[in-house]
Amino acid sequence: MDILTEALASMRTGKPSSVRTDGRAPWGLRLPPVAGAGFHVVLHGTCWLVPLDGATAPVPLAPGDVIFVRDGSGHILADHPSTPPTEPQAVRMCEGSPIGSVQLGGDGPPASLLCGNYHLDQARPHPLVSRLPEIIHLPTGHGRHPELSAAVQLLRAELDDPRIGSDGIVPTLIDSLLLYILRAWLDEQPADTAQGWAAALRDSAVGPALAAIHRSPAAQWTVESLAAESGLSRAAFARRFNALVGEPPMTYLTRWRMTAAAQLLRESDIPLTTVATRTGYGSEFAFAKAFKREFGQAPGGYRRQARAA
Repeated sequence: MDILTEALASMRTGKPSSVRTDGRAPWGLRLPPVAGAGFHVVLHGTCWLVPLDGATAPVPLAPGDVIFVRDGSGHILADHPSTPPTEPQAVRMCEGSPIGSVQLGGDGPPASLLCGNYHLDQARPHPLVSRLPEIIHLPTGHGRHPELSAAVQLLRAELDDPRIGSDGIVPTLIDSLLLYILRAWLDEQPADTAQGWAAALRDSAVGPALAAIHRSPAAQWTVESLAAESGLSRAAFARRFNALVGEPPMTYLTRWRMTAAAQLLRESDIPLTTVATRTGYGSEFAFAKAFKREFGQAPGGYRRQARAA
Protein backbone atom coordinates (compact mmCIF):
# COMPACT_ATOMS: atom_id res chain seq x y z
CA MET A 1 0.00 0.00 0.00
CA ASP A 2 1.54 3.32 -1.13
CA ILE A 3 0.79 5.48 1.88
CA LEU A 4 2.75 8.47 0.55
CA THR A 5 0.66 8.63 -2.64
CA GLU A 6 -2.57 8.23 -0.70
CA ALA A 7 -1.64 10.91 1.83
CA LEU A 8 -0.88 13.45 -0.91
CA ALA A 9 -3.97 12.54 -2.94
CA SER A 10 -6.14 13.13 0.13
CA MET A 11 -4.79 16.70 0.45
CA ARG A 12 -4.91 17.78 -3.20
CA THR A 13 -7.42 20.48 -4.04
CA GLY A 14 -6.30 21.21 -7.61
CA LYS A 15 -3.54 20.87 -10.16
CA PRO A 16 -0.12 22.50 -9.62
CA SER A 17 0.46 25.99 -10.98
CA SER A 18 3.90 27.04 -12.19
CA VAL A 19 5.88 29.91 -13.66
CA ARG A 20 9.28 29.93 -15.34
CA THR A 21 11.39 32.70 -13.81
CA ASP A 22 14.35 34.02 -15.83
CA GLY A 23 16.54 36.56 -14.05
CA ARG A 24 19.77 38.37 -14.82
CA ALA A 25 21.82 39.78 -11.95
CA PRO A 26 21.03 41.85 -10.08
CA TRP A 27 17.57 40.40 -9.51
CA GLY A 28 15.40 39.59 -6.53
CA LEU A 29 11.81 38.43 -6.26
CA ARG A 30 9.67 38.51 -3.12
CA LEU A 31 7.18 35.62 -3.24
CA PRO A 32 4.08 35.89 -1.03
CA PRO A 33 2.61 32.92 0.86
CA VAL A 34 0.59 30.48 -1.22
CA ALA A 35 -2.26 28.13 -0.34
CA GLY A 36 -0.47 24.83 -0.38
CA ALA A 37 3.18 23.90 -0.74
CA GLY A 38 5.70 25.84 -2.82
CA PHE A 39 8.46 24.44 -4.98
CA HIS A 40 11.41 25.65 -7.05
CA VAL A 41 13.60 23.80 -9.53
CA VAL A 42 16.84 25.47 -10.65
CA LEU A 43 17.08 24.87 -14.38
CA HIS A 44 20.18 26.97 -15.12
CA GLY A 45 22.58 29.20 -13.18
CA THR A 46 22.73 29.83 -9.44
CA CYS A 47 20.69 31.86 -6.95
CA TRP A 48 19.64 32.06 -3.29
CA LEU A 49 16.45 31.36 -1.39
CA VAL A 50 16.03 33.78 1.54
CA PRO A 51 13.36 32.84 4.14
CA LEU A 52 11.41 35.77 5.55
CA ASP A 53 11.27 34.44 9.11
CA GLY A 54 14.71 35.86 9.92
CA ALA A 55 15.63 32.67 11.80
CA THR A 56 16.63 30.51 8.83
CA ALA A 57 19.86 31.18 6.95
CA PRO A 58 19.71 31.89 3.20
CA VAL A 59 20.04 28.76 1.08
CA PRO A 60 22.43 28.76 -1.92
CA LEU A 61 21.01 26.97 -4.96
CA ALA A 62 22.86 25.37 -7.87
CA PRO A 63 21.72 23.89 -11.20
CA GLY A 64 19.44 20.89 -10.63
CA ASP A 65 18.63 21.83 -7.03
CA VAL A 66 15.07 21.37 -5.84
CA ILE A 67 13.45 23.31 -3.00
CA PHE A 68 10.16 22.30 -1.34
CA VAL A 69 8.43 24.80 0.97
CA ARG A 70 6.00 22.72 3.05
CA ASP A 71 3.48 25.40 4.03
CA GLY A 72 3.97 27.73 1.08
CA SER A 73 5.41 30.42 3.36
CA GLY A 74 6.66 33.68 1.84
CA HIS A 75 10.32 33.95 0.84
CA ILE A 76 12.74 35.69 -1.53
CA LEU A 77 14.59 34.35 -4.56
CA ALA A 78 17.57 36.42 -5.65
CA ASP A 79 20.95 36.34 -7.33
CA HIS A 80 22.43 37.26 -3.93
CA PRO A 81 20.93 37.63 -0.42
CA SER A 82 21.79 41.34 -0.39
CA THR A 83 19.88 42.17 -3.59
CA PRO A 84 16.70 44.15 -2.80
CA PRO A 85 13.66 42.14 -3.94
CA THR A 86 10.82 43.37 -6.11
CA GLU A 87 7.21 42.29 -5.94
CA PRO A 88 6.01 39.62 -8.41
CA GLN A 89 5.57 41.01 -11.91
CA ALA A 90 2.81 40.22 -14.35
CA VAL A 91 3.00 36.62 -15.47
CA ARG A 92 2.91 36.12 -19.24
CA MET A 93 0.97 33.11 -20.47
CA CYS A 94 1.51 31.79 -23.96
CA GLU A 95 -1.69 30.56 -25.56
CA GLY A 96 -2.31 26.94 -24.63
CA SER A 97 0.79 26.70 -22.40
CA PRO A 98 0.51 25.30 -18.87
CA ILE A 99 3.49 27.42 -17.74
CA GLY A 100 3.63 31.18 -17.24
CA SER A 101 6.84 33.20 -17.55
CA VAL A 102 8.50 36.11 -15.74
CA GLN A 103 11.68 37.95 -16.75
CA LEU A 104 13.48 40.44 -14.51
CA GLY A 105 16.80 41.91 -13.48
CA GLY A 106 19.73 43.57 -15.20
CA ASP A 107 22.39 42.37 -17.63
CA GLY A 108 24.51 40.15 -15.36
CA PRO A 109 24.81 36.36 -15.13
CA PRO A 110 21.51 34.58 -15.89
CA ALA A 111 19.53 32.07 -13.84
CA SER A 112 16.37 30.17 -14.76
CA LEU A 113 13.96 28.45 -12.38
CA LEU A 114 10.62 26.73 -12.47
CA CYS A 115 8.61 28.11 -9.54
CA GLY A 116 5.15 27.15 -8.43
CA ASN A 117 2.89 25.59 -5.89
CA TYR A 118 0.98 22.40 -5.25
CA HIS A 119 -2.59 23.12 -4.16
CA LEU A 120 -2.90 21.17 -0.92
CA ASP A 121 -5.47 21.45 1.87
CA GLN A 122 -3.39 22.85 4.71
CA ALA A 123 -6.39 23.16 7.01
CA ARG A 124 -6.32 19.38 7.58
CA PRO A 125 -2.86 18.20 6.46
CA HIS A 126 -1.92 14.56 6.71
CA PRO A 127 0.65 14.19 9.51
CA LEU A 128 3.12 12.65 7.06
CA VAL A 129 3.23 16.06 5.35
CA SER A 130 2.66 18.38 8.34
CA ARG A 131 5.70 16.95 10.15
CA LEU A 132 8.11 17.50 7.28
CA PRO A 133 10.73 20.25 7.68
CA GLU A 134 9.44 23.68 6.64
CA ILE A 135 12.08 23.84 3.86
CA ILE A 136 13.51 20.79 2.11
CA HIS A 137 16.59 21.40 -0.06
CA LEU A 138 17.56 18.55 -2.37
CA PRO A 139 20.69 18.98 -4.51
CA THR A 140 20.69 16.48 -7.38
CA GLY A 141 24.28 16.85 -8.60
CA HIS A 142 27.09 14.30 -8.25
CA GLY A 143 24.76 11.32 -8.62
CA ARG A 144 22.45 12.21 -5.70
CA HIS A 145 18.79 11.22 -6.01
CA PRO A 146 19.03 9.83 -9.55
CA GLU A 147 15.26 9.52 -10.07
CA LEU A 148 14.63 13.11 -8.95
CA SER A 149 17.57 14.25 -11.09
CA ALA A 150 16.12 12.45 -14.11
CA ALA A 151 12.76 14.16 -13.61
CA VAL A 152 14.48 17.56 -13.37
CA GLN A 153 16.47 16.87 -16.55
CA LEU A 154 13.32 15.85 -18.43
CA LEU A 155 11.53 18.96 -17.19
CA ARG A 156 14.46 21.17 -18.24
CA ALA A 157 14.54 19.62 -21.71
CA GLU A 158 10.82 20.18 -22.29
CA LEU A 159 10.96 23.80 -21.08
CA ASP A 160 14.12 24.67 -23.03
CA ASP A 161 12.90 23.09 -26.28
CA PRO A 162 9.10 22.73 -26.34
CA ARG A 163 7.89 20.30 -28.99
CA ILE A 164 4.79 18.39 -29.89
CA GLY A 165 3.37 16.83 -26.73
CA SER A 166 5.12 19.23 -24.34
CA ASP A 167 1.84 20.73 -23.10
CA GLY A 168 0.81 17.30 -21.85
CA ILE A 169 4.24 16.17 -20.65
CA VAL A 170 5.18 19.22 -18.53
CA PRO A 171 2.16 19.19 -16.16
CA THR A 172 2.59 15.45 -15.63
CA LEU A 173 6.28 15.89 -14.78
CA ILE A 174 5.49 18.73 -12.34
CA ASP A 175 2.80 16.60 -10.71
CA SER A 176 5.18 13.64 -10.37
CA LEU A 177 7.92 15.89 -9.01
CA LEU A 178 6.16 16.16 -5.64
CA LEU A 179 6.35 12.41 -5.10
CA TYR A 180 9.99 12.35 -6.21
CA ILE A 181 10.81 15.19 -3.79
CA LEU A 182 9.25 13.51 -0.77
CA ARG A 183 10.61 10.08 -1.69
CA ALA A 184 14.11 11.56 -1.98
CA TRP A 185 13.80 13.26 1.41
CA LEU A 186 12.55 10.07 3.07
CA ASP A 187 15.41 8.13 1.48
CA GLU A 188 17.87 10.65 2.96
CA GLN A 189 16.83 9.89 6.54
CA PRO A 190 19.33 7.48 8.14
CA ALA A 191 17.70 4.17 9.02
CA ASP A 192 19.29 4.10 12.48
CA THR A 193 18.32 7.65 13.51
CA ALA A 194 15.12 8.36 11.53
CA GLN A 195 12.15 9.50 13.58
CA GLY A 196 8.46 10.13 13.03
CA TRP A 197 6.91 9.10 9.72
CA ALA A 198 10.29 8.52 8.10
CA ALA A 199 10.79 5.75 10.66
CA ALA A 200 7.14 4.63 10.84
CA LEU A 201 6.94 3.75 7.13
CA ARG A 202 10.06 1.58 7.42
CA ASP A 203 9.25 0.05 10.79
CA SER A 204 8.70 -3.71 10.67
CA ALA A 205 5.74 -3.44 13.08
CA VAL A 206 4.15 -0.03 12.49
CA GLY A 207 4.60 -0.08 8.70
CA PRO A 208 2.38 -3.16 8.14
CA ALA A 209 -0.28 -1.79 10.51
CA LEU A 210 -0.40 1.52 8.61
CA ALA A 211 -0.61 -0.37 5.33
CA ALA A 212 -3.49 -2.45 6.68
CA ILE A 213 -5.42 0.67 7.73
CA HIS A 214 -4.95 2.28 4.32
CA ARG A 215 -5.70 -0.95 2.44
CA SER A 216 -8.94 -1.63 4.32
CA PRO A 217 -10.21 1.44 6.21
CA ALA A 218 -13.68 -0.14 6.44
CA ALA A 219 -12.41 -3.16 8.37
CA GLN A 220 -13.43 -3.29 12.03
CA TRP A 221 -9.92 -2.77 13.32
CA THR A 222 -9.01 -2.89 16.99
CA VAL A 223 -5.69 -2.32 18.68
CA GLU A 224 -5.48 -6.10 19.10
CA SER A 225 -6.08 -6.88 15.42
CA LEU A 226 -3.60 -4.22 14.30
CA ALA A 227 -1.06 -5.58 16.76
CA ALA A 228 -1.56 -8.99 15.17
CA GLU A 229 -0.66 -7.45 11.79
CA SER A 230 2.54 -6.13 13.34
CA GLY A 231 3.53 -9.26 15.23
CA LEU A 232 3.69 -7.48 18.59
CA SER A 233 1.69 -7.66 21.77
CA ARG A 234 -1.13 -5.14 22.16
CA ALA A 235 0.73 -2.96 24.66
CA ALA A 236 4.06 -3.04 22.82
CA PHE A 237 2.39 -2.22 19.51
CA ALA A 238 0.38 0.68 20.95
CA ARG A 239 3.51 2.23 22.50
CA ARG A 240 5.53 1.85 19.30
CA PHE A 241 2.76 3.19 17.07
CA ASN A 242 2.19 6.23 19.27
CA ALA A 243 5.91 6.99 19.48
CA LEU A 244 6.46 6.94 15.72
CA VAL A 245 3.16 8.18 14.28
CA GLY A 246 2.51 10.70 17.06
CA GLU A 247 -0.97 9.49 18.00
CA PRO A 248 -2.65 6.24 19.15
CA PRO A 249 -3.68 3.62 16.54
CA MET A 250 -7.44 4.21 16.91
CA THR A 251 -7.01 7.97 16.64
CA TYR A 252 -5.10 7.57 13.39
CA LEU A 253 -7.68 5.08 12.10
CA THR A 254 -10.47 7.60 12.68
CA ARG A 255 -8.40 10.37 11.12
CA TRP A 256 -7.78 8.32 7.98
CA ARG A 257 -11.41 7.20 7.71
CA MET A 258 -12.57 10.83 7.87
CA THR A 259 -9.87 11.89 5.40
CA ALA A 260 -10.94 9.16 2.98
CA ALA A 261 -14.60 10.11 3.45
CA ALA A 262 -13.91 13.78 2.72
CA GLN A 263 -12.05 12.83 -0.45
CA LEU A 264 -14.96 10.66 -1.61
CA LEU A 265 -17.39 13.50 -0.93
CA ARG A 266 -15.28 15.99 -2.88
CA GLU A 267 -14.48 13.78 -5.84
CA SER A 268 -17.51 11.52 -6.35
CA ASP A 269 -21.30 11.52 -6.37
CA ILE A 270 -21.73 8.21 -4.57
CA PRO A 271 -24.52 8.14 -1.94
CA LEU A 272 -23.70 8.92 1.68
CA THR A 273 -24.63 5.35 2.65
CA THR A 274 -21.88 4.09 0.33
CA VAL A 275 -19.37 6.57 1.75
CA ALA A 276 -20.28 5.35 5.23
CA THR A 277 -19.82 1.70 4.26
CA ARG A 278 -16.47 2.32 2.57
CA THR A 279 -15.10 4.09 5.63
CA GLY A 280 -16.16 1.58 8.26
CA TYR A 281 -19.47 2.92 9.57
CA GLY A 282 -22.49 0.67 9.93
CA SER A 283 -25.06 3.34 9.17
CA GLU A 284 -25.35 6.70 7.48
CA PHE A 285 -26.40 8.20 10.83
CA ALA A 286 -23.27 6.96 12.63
CA PHE A 287 -21.10 8.21 9.79
CA ALA A 288 -22.77 11.63 9.66
CA LYS A 289 -22.36 12.04 13.41
CA ALA A 290 -18.65 11.17 13.28
CA PHE A 291 -18.09 13.37 10.23
CA LYS A 292 -19.79 16.40 11.80
CA ARG A 293 -17.76 15.94 14.97
CA GLU A 294 -14.56 15.97 12.88
CA PHE A 295 -15.39 18.64 10.27
CA GLY A 296 -17.98 20.77 12.04
CA GLN A 297 -20.63 20.22 9.37
CA ALA A 298 -22.77 17.45 7.92
CA PRO A 299 -21.40 15.38 5.00
CA GLY A 300 -23.97 16.76 2.56
CA GLY A 301 -23.08 20.35 3.43
CA TYR A 302 -19.38 19.59 3.11
CA ARG A 303 -19.95 18.10 -0.35
CA ARG A 304 -21.92 21.12 -1.55
CA GLN A 305 -19.35 23.55 -0.18
CA ALA A 306 -16.47 21.62 -1.78
CA ARG A 307 -18.22 21.56 -5.16
CA ALA A 308 -18.93 25.29 -5.00
CA ALA A 309 -15.31 26.22 -4.21
